[in-house]
Amino acid sequence: MMLHLDWGLSAFLIFGMLLLLIATGMPVSLAMIATVIVGMLLFVSPQALSMLPQIAFEKASDQLFSVIPLFVMMAIVATSSGVTEKAFGAAQAWFGRLPGSLAVSSQAAATVFAAISGSSPATAAAVGYFAIPEMTKNGYKKSFAVGAVAAGGTLGILIPPSVAMIIFGLVTETSIGSLFIAGILPGIMMALLLAIFVILAVKMKPELAPRTDVRYTLSEKVKSLAGLWPIAVLFVAVIGSIYSGIATPTEAAAVGAVGALILALINRTLTLKGLYAALKESAETTAMVIMLVIGGFGLSFLFARLGIARGISSFITDSGMAPTAVLAFMIVVLLLLGTVLDPVSLIVITMPLFFPVLMGLGFDPIWIGVIVTIAVEIGMVTPPVGLNLLILKNAVPGGAKMSELFKGILPFVGVLLFGLLLIVFIPAIATWLPAMMANR
Repeated sequence: MMLHLDWGLSAFLIFGMLLLLIATGMPVSLAMIATVIVGMLLFVSPQALSMLPQIAFEKASDQLFSVIPLFVMMAIVATSSGVTEKAFGAAQAWFGRLPGSLAVSSQAAATVFAAISGSSPATAAAVGYFAIPEMTKNGYKKSFAVGAVAAGGTLGILIPPSVAMIIFGLVTETSIGSLFIAGILPGIMMALLLAIFVILAVKMKPELAPRTDVRYTLSEKVKSLAGLWPIAVLFVAVIGSIYSGIATPTEAAAVGAVGALILALINRTLTLKGLYAALKESAETTAMVIMLVIGGFGLSFLFARLGIARGISSFITDSGMAPTAVLAFMIVVLLLLGTVLDPVSLIVITMPLFFPVLMGLGFDPIWIGVIVTIAVEIGMVTPPVGLNLLILKNAVPGGAKMSELFKGILPFVGVLLFGLLLIVFIPAIATWLPAMMANR
């Protein structure tokens, strides 16, 4: 016997079930799929369950989905060349005389690594396990060192290629290529804001970071950039091919993966063991994401059948709520849920509800994509969970209390929120480059 409830009560029961399953420790993807199955049986019909295998087949066979394993493989293979250390060394050569130079250098290295990573935790870990011991050795306060790297790590899902943007594009059917292009200027802006904050913070509180005034000649500075040419080549090949219209995101991802393999062979930095590890991690990441996508589209189908998405849209429209208030509400929800959910899970769960409403209010989907990406990345460094902080805790020599790390990250969260507000009030920061691409 099917239960016939109004959309509000149905939404309450479905979300309550989902959150309860997640709270038990069940993987988010399995919790979503279990919620869909129970929801179908209770509120729709057993026959509706046939939609799940159909969704799984359609999404897994979608050509766009192959973007994810290709970009993951590109990042892993390129990382094997030691690009993190090279990027940190180059940044130190160029920024060594600035206040908080090691922290600024770690963020510059994170910016470079983000151009091939696509993942916030991967960026934070790759930079942090090298930079944090160096900073603490030179007298930097532990909480400040971890805060600087954790915040810099968030650039991994903003500067393209970005796994979060790929998922947003898949779930909302928004152009992934345009999202990638849209993330460039906001990513650079965020990197500059973080660096400026570090410099100002150290000027006001020198005890945070003793000066390491190491001088480099112009020749040494130029030479330090030599190790970064593979990353520059890959970034230009991937983003340049998308921007110019030569390649689709999927084709550009293939170019990036093949290019990374060629560069690794030229530099002799990739072994058979390393290649196996790259293929294995690419497969594992793809399997994890496809499960999330299946669960997300299953929830989207359930929401549509029960009229939840339509009900929310009608409620907001009839309430007379200003479009900006709706946008602000979404951002708050993403910031709060981002403290306990990873970006991919959060996007898959929330966008089927929020995105149609925002499109009905006339917002630019590319702009919304950038706002959502920044909001979920802030959750990666926000207490009480802060995944990036948990990852970096073990990188601190001698260890550190989580309360100390939370205290260190809060000012950086403020900087990231300020950057988010700039994007909200100045949409052109995110939309100008994609518009230029469309007009070519």
